Amino acid sequence: MNGYALTKNRNKEKAVCIVSGGLDSICTAAYIKKQNYELYLISFLYGQKSLQEIKKAKEFAKIFGVKDHKIIDISFMKHLYGKTNVLTFDNKKRLPTSFQYDIVVPIRNAIFITIAAAWAMSIGAKLVGYGAHSGDKNYPDCRPEFVRSITDTLNMAEIDGIKLGVREKIQVWSPAIDGLDKSDLLKKGYEILGNLIFKTWSCYSNGAKKASGNSKEKIKIQFLHCGKCESCINRRNAFNIARIEDKTRYAR
Repeated sequence: MNGYALTKNRNKEKAVCIVSGGLDSICTAAYIKKQNYELYLISFLYGQKSLQEIKKAKEFAKIFGVKDHKIIDISFMKHLYGKTNVLTFDNKKRLPTSFQYDIVVPIRNAIFITIAAAWAMSIGAKLVGYGAHSGDKNYPDCRPEFVRSITDTLNMAEIDGIKLGVREKIQVWSPAIDGLDKSDLLKKGYEILGNLIFKTWSCYSNGAKKASGNSKEKIKIQFLHCGKCESCINRRNAFNIARIEDKTRYAR
């Protein structure tokens, strides 16, 4: 490692990566794995409307052949968040098509990273990764200065153990640290995963249901990206900028 940047790992060290099953986090996990890290994944149930992302996270854990995949239930946070954001609050308000601050879940990444760091320090992992990129400027806990600050704080919280050699000093890393935006990250992910990348789930909703088959066959229910929320729109734009044909299935 060189400072906060991610470089090729020569020693097959362990890395914990936070994944939601979305485009950014899965591309980040794939990129970390390619740098020769032994990959561990962690996902969170925090009261979000979209549970498709957890399903996708499980699928990619198998695809990556990870050492372990933890799914942490902190859905009680939904009750603490109350009406602060549209991702956890159950109402009939239409999901925004462009950024509004009610998309921001209070210190969500800080909570995720702290829990992931506790696991990392417990298994001797030196890296905690998550999928924030340089285009996530509207989200305070996606910015590089936040990453540097929380890295220092978490290591300070275990400084005695680090000095005694019973804990490893950790590095928190995100694509934003290396100046990668969403389309840059997408290109790297596509190089590694190919069309598997279209199995990721970006939609803020739990998806639009679509039935297929007929009365003589077993009816299959598929979930399509809504195609209207800010996250779906950002996904479409990233494929367009990266000049990769978007094979995601949208409801509209």
